[in-house]
Amino acid sequence: MDSDQLTPEVRDWLAQNGWSPGRDIGKRADELIQARVKVADRCGVPLVPVPAAVRVIHTYGGLTLRHPKGEEAAWVMDGTFAYDGIVSDIRELAFGLGVELFPVGIESTEHSSILVDEKGRFFYLHHTGGYYAGENDDDAFSRFLRGVNDPDAEDFFV
Repeated sequence: MDSDQLTPEVRDWLAQNGWSPGRDIGKRADELIQARVKVADRCGVPLVPVPAAVRVIHTYGGLTLRHPKGEEAAWVMDGTFAYDGIVSDIRELAFGLGVELFPVGIESTEHSSILVDEKGRFFYLHHTGGYYAGENDDDAFSRFLRGVNDPDAEDFFV
């Protein structure tokens, strides 16, 4: 997503958290992606780094995007896994959605994995299930900032 497509509210919030237009962490993003792929392979469950998720990692990787009203709430954009077994849960959610999913971060308070699908949509994978988080970067970040309750991912199953 081009930074010109971000709303001013989201763009300002991202900038306050260390992001800038055109940001690309380059080789570090590739290392984060390969680390995730290796863990998935070790678990016997392959994950495909879809282009939309790769772009998100290059653009926001390494940032801690803190919620302005809650010091503890943040999106930590490192994409490490909370536990190895989550890889199977990601595959199961991807199967239900009929798309590939790839992890891009962790939500700090609930340790939910933040996932991006091949269409650029964002999802959470929480211990209670999967949830839709937004149509694209701007929508997902805006929902996080507004504290919107996310619908079940099952509403988007094929």
